[in-house]
Amino acid sequence: MARRRALVVVMDACGVGALPDAASYGDEGTNTLAHVAEAIGGLALPALAQLGLGSIVALLGVPAAADPAIHGRLHPLGPGKDSATGHWELMGAVLAQPLPTYPEGFPPEVVARLVAAMGHEVICNRPYNGIAAIEDFGAEHMRTGALILYTSQDSVLQLAAHAERVPAQELYAACAAARAALTGEHAVGRVIARPFAGEQGAFERTEGRRDFALAPPGRTYLQELCDAGVPVHGVGKIHDLFTGVGVAHSHPGATNAQALASVAELLAQLERGLVFVNLIETDQLYGHRKDVLGFAAALRQLDKHVARWLAGMREDDLLVLTADHGVDPSHAGTDHTREYAPLLALTGEMARRRAAGGRYAGARHDGPLADVGATALRWLADRQAPLPGESFIS
Repeated sequence: MARRRALVVVMDACGVGALPDAASYGDEGTNTLAHVAEAIGGLALPALAQLGLGSIVALLGVPAAADPAIHGRLHPLGPGKDSATGHWELMGAVLAQPLPTYPEGFPPEVVARLVAAMGHEVICNRPYNGIAAIEDFGAEHMRTGALILYTSQDSVLQLAAHAERVPAQELYAACAAARAALTGEHAVGRVIARPFAGEQGAFERTEGRRDFALAPPGRTYLQELCDAGVPVHGVGKIHDLFTGVGVAHSHPGATNAQALASVAELLAQLERGLVFVNLIETDQLYGHRKDVLGFAAALRQLDKHVARWLAGMREDDLLVLTADHGVDPSHAGTDHTREYAPLLALTGEMARRRAAGGRYAGARHDGPLADVGATALRWLADRQAPLPGESFIS
């Protein structure tokens, strides 16, 4: 155990088919990766195909593998279809009840509470696409200083501000105050700071996004790992999604390139521990904007890194690739979709065997998202915990 490492990579929003209850969310028939592949005439992902991505679900351009690694589909046990609930469930924390959403915007009494807590007036206050929000309300924000407040189908409150009108640190302070004010029945999953820059007509988000999440709804496998003395490294928004609980070290990942660079640096240095990574661009940059070409390019970039990881795996390494929800570009609207997450996993010993001319000999595994956390704990600490999920590695 002293040299075991695990790399868990969340391909944000890369869903692989509608869950049985998707219709109750308005998401019947969704399948993010399949519809991205169809929209561009086929995906070319040789490393992911080798592991078995095309064996999980039919994907144009990605053939089923003759010898896949561990592969399958994972499902949530609780409600929701956003990053917070998806990541919490991957680590064994399941919501008992849905978090509040605001399809008509936040009610007047909540807005009054927010304004008093933040010391800022707000404009917009309705479900809105984030890019459209700054395009449509940016000029008014620049004139008045009022923060652009918007939401979505998810349990989120987003606050956007131009960095020259309201500096990022002031926006973060307002978001922290909003987070503290939203309690009880109005305890949304996340308050998200969305700084932007540029001139009117060419506003662009900066890389200064920050998520102010609720604490997970229960104990997680991250805490179990910390208690076992296993270092936990979060890359990208992992630390924010778990409010730092169970995440001993946080590393940059505001873009996929930055996150992948952090992974490369950690793999070059770490002797032991969990590296838990969120790759955000397939969600934030391409999924919500229905940019299928950008989405596919992000997958190709990841595929190249997967090939490098496979070539460099130590025998006592574990690699897991999965997702948290979907964001189907063919679906009406621009919100997340209630979908299965893909699972691709293998150990370094499996990679070594395949490189020597043998076989992965991986089995199909379908189960709850929490199986990822259970597997990481079993691999890194040879322990089980009284949390949802079972290890798919013996």
